[in-house]
Amino acid sequence: MDRLKKAPGSWSGGRGLETIGDMTEISERAVVRRLNDRFGFGPAPGDLEAGVEATVRRLLGPAKDAAAAALPAPTGLESPETVKKKDQDKDAKKAANKQRAAQERKLTIWWLDRMVVSRTATERLTWFWHGHFATSNQKVRNAAWMLAQNQTQRTLALGRFGDLAQAMIVDTAMIRWLDGQKNRKGSPNENLAREFMELFTLGIGHYLEADVAQGARCLTGWVLRKDAASFQRKRFDTGSKTVLGKTGDFDAKGFARLALAQPASAGFVIGRLWFRLVSATPPDAATVARLTTAYGVNRDVKSLLTAMFAEAAFKDPASSLVKEPVEWAVGLMRALKLRPSKLEEKQQTKLLAGLRGMGQLPYRPPSVGGWPAGASWLTTSAGVTRLQLAQQLAKKTDLSAVEDANAVAALLGVDGWSERTKTALAGVKDPAQLIAVAACAPEYVVSG
Repeated sequence: MDRLKKAPGSWSGGRGLETIGDMTEISERAVVRRLNDRFGFGPAPGDLEAGVEATVRRLLGPAKDAAAAALPAPTGLESPETVKKKDQDKDAKKAANKQRAAQERKLTIWWLDRMVVSRTATERLTWFWHGHFATSNQKVRNAAWMLAQNQTQRTLALGRFGDLAQAMIVDTAMIRWLDGQKNRKGSPNENLAREFMELFTLGIGHYLEADVAQGARCLTGWVLRKDAASFQRKRFDTGSKTVLGKTGDFDAKGFARLALAQPASAGFVIGRLWFRLVSATPPDAATVARLTTAYGVNRDVKSLLTAMFAEAAFKDPASSLVKEPVEWAVGLMRALKLRPSKLEEKQQTKLLAGLRGMGQLPYRPPSVGGWPAGASWLTTSAGVTRLQLAQQLAKKTDLSAVEDANAVAALLGVDGWSERTKTALAGVKDPAQLIAVAACAPEYVVSG
């Protein structure tokens, strides 16, 4: 019998629960909502009426995301050489910086648009990989390169992790971000080799300093040109290298394959995905073993996500996650049927300022380690900014159906309100303010 179809009970947060022996699980409707939260950017209107199987099929099935694909990528993004020619004096440099900022803004609004309209897990996983292979335009300073990386991550988001990792190690924006162009024969730069193992594929403790040094030799030869990174063999360190216990004349992709072949790699990637999509509590050994089997020798991300959903922890009420600012804002815009690109320019500026104020802006991770998680997003200052942004967005939507807390719960896709939240919402009469306060309540800020 399907464990999700047993009679629901209730709990203090207002969400339905199901009890199976000594195990308690969230209700089927709550599972659908959690699927939309974790593998998407929250439910769009009507999504919670679908069943679990239909939701999984929409998010992880073979269908393409037609709604997101209908939004063409920005054009007219300049290369750094073009901009550099303009940087001959102070005024020209100021103008070039303004132009770069405008291009990045265009790129960011476009991606937020895609997130809002997305119907499959592809866009959500693209966002995950952006945080995993964290690259910031603050240093790259080239919107075209950031777009190219973004498109690569999107194309490979639900495919084989090995393909994605090999693409990222020679990605133009990544090479610029981690100084790969400075890594040449006889003068190695170890940044990319180190971070590739520590943060992207293996984790701390699963490689030696000698592996970093030898890995850097594998990554020599790449230079930055006008349109993209290119390989120059004369700058490549040929000869034997010993990396992670293997010896050979390895290049960049060979180095990537060596890291991916390590036993620790599967568990590391599984743990990173689990932490962001399922629970802050690490999976136990038995769970990791099951997920590793699903991940398989092909390192299939879609199969891994399907297996993660099948785990009991996915339906455990304790597996709550604080929504990252981008996830929260995109989910709110989905619920309110707002498109970033359709907002007035002034409102777009406020949207981006709000995300920046909460500490998370696409294409601007704070470091190669990506963004924080959990309670880091629940600071007082972030809370104030969240409320201000929610108020601004609520004023831009149709409020005719907003009558009370129950109507707002239906609008936002919240399973139910706690007594404390009900009391707070009961005192709010203005519909826009009611939506804003509800959007900042724990039941919405946290994906329970």
